[in-house]
Amino acid sequence: MQLGTRWAVGAQPPARLEASVVEAIVSVETELANIDTAQWRWTLTWLEGRPVVDLDDGTSIRVGHDGEVVVTNENTPL
Repeated sequence: MQLGTRWAVGAQPPARLEASVVEAIVSVETELANIDTAQWRWTLTWLEGRPVVDLDDGTSIRVGHDGEVVVTNENTPL
């Protein structure tokens, strides 16, 4: 795993992220529009050359081997 960077919710994601990952980030942030996320941060790391983007609330955005972007939240009940 390679460490990337951190940035605030609502701030510009790193330019090196592919458009599909940025779209997923924007989608998650849109869902959080009515929540105070002023102190929340995204964390970007790289695993096997693919981005892993984690939000402080447990949301995770990953790109699979097939290129599919998957958004999960460890705090959301099944």
